[in-house]
Amino acid sequence: MARSALESMVRAFAVAHPDDAARALDALPPAEASATLKKLPDSAAAGVVACLAPVSAATILGGLGPEATQKLLAAVGPRVAAAILHQLEAAARESALAGLPEERGIRGLLQYPPDTAGSLMDPRITALRLDMTVSEAINRLRRAPRSTLFYLYVTDGEGKLAGVVNMRDLLLAPPRDPLAPLVNREIVSVPGTTTRDELSDLIRERRFVALPVVDAEGFLLGVVRRDELIQAIDEEVFGDFQKLVGAGEDERALSPVGLVVRKRLPWLYVNLGTAFLAAAVVGVFEGTIEKVTALAVLLPVVAGQGGNTGAQALAVVMRGIALRELLPGSTRRLLFKETLAAFINGVGIAVGTGAAVWFWDGRIGLVLIIFLAMIVNMTAAGLTGAAIPLLLRAAGRDPAQSASIFLTTVTDIVGFAAFLGFAVALMPMLG
Repeated sequence: MARSALESMVRAFAVAHPDDAARALDALPPAEASATLKKLPDSAAAGVVACLAPVSAATILGGLGPEATQKLLAAVGPRVAAAILHQLEAAARESALAGLPEERGIRGLLQYPPDTAGSLMDPRITALRLDMTVSEAINRLRRAPRSTLFYLYVTDGEGKLAGVVNMRDLLLAPPRDPLAPLVNREIVSVPGTTTRDELSDLIRERRFVALPVVDAEGFLLGVVRRDELIQAIDEEVFGDFQKLVGAGEDERALSPVGLVVRKRLPWLYVNLGTAFLAAAVVGVFEGTIEKVTALAVLLPVVAGQGGNTGAQALAVVMRGIALRELLPGSTRRLLFKETLAAFINGVGIAVGTGAAVWFWDGRIGLVLIIFLAMIVNMTAAGLTGAAIPLLLRAAGRDPAQSASIFLTTVTDIVGFAAFLGFAVALMPMLG
């Protein structure tokens, strides 16, 4: 699609379809994206920026200048603004913060690590005071922006979370009655350091629409909304899938070519290095392959089945990590289960492969070689596929980061070594 057409798409869809406009804007080079964003009305531009990935938004806003950047950050809301500011260098972040009208709220969000309740919460929340009357509370709600109302949270005179009041009870109570007797003091809240996984578990278990966030002393800081939490989790899932194969977590379908190359090329070099390792293993057995050319034909079969087996184990373990299904002390059981399952599947596949090789070649030695190699490689692949994300997590690394590249390396090397090693040992049977 021509750049002029993309610019036209952004302008046409900015108001009615900001998601589509954001995707089109993301496809432009940063300088052109910044120039296109400048031409939009402030309200439309803010809607588009709110739909961009934080890293893309930070890059595009970097070409607007401090004043325009501050205006847009103020319009998108504290949580989105904080996510974008997290992507900026310290000096640029401070410069942008200095001119924001909601600096205190955004700065509070920035002090929390990404993917915690403090960074995901919206600090704009309307709370009722415990010393209000019913009439005062209702008037307060009428004046409040709708976007700041979730549950009807109640705070004491200092701003500490005291409880929550039911809307029905509030509307049916006599106007002059005090609010305090209507307040339910048994309320679930979370500290700002609560992780996204813990938030997800709590919201799913209790079926909450939102969760209040408090500091160490119980002061109400903001609220985490269910829909925004789900959106954050979806982004993490897709990001993990991309990292699994060596793509960048923040890549999008229409990301600029420069970003795509920068994120993928280093891992492609890693993959190239591991491919040479596998080729070196084959090179050791070059003489054996020259004697029995059928071995070269069957090499991809062994490696391919190992790769598929490892990918199955890898996917299951990654799901267990993402959904927190792995209980403390379950690592050994998990590894044993995946290894045993891979061994049994290996035997089953080896029988079918051996039968196919018998009909194709007719040499019992070749059948025995591929039978044994298939079992060894698939068993090793099952163990490796389960172990790689667990080892990465234990080392403090992201379990998804290019795990499939490391898995392919192991299955190729083990598969080639086992197949050709058995070929050397059973060479007399190949005559």
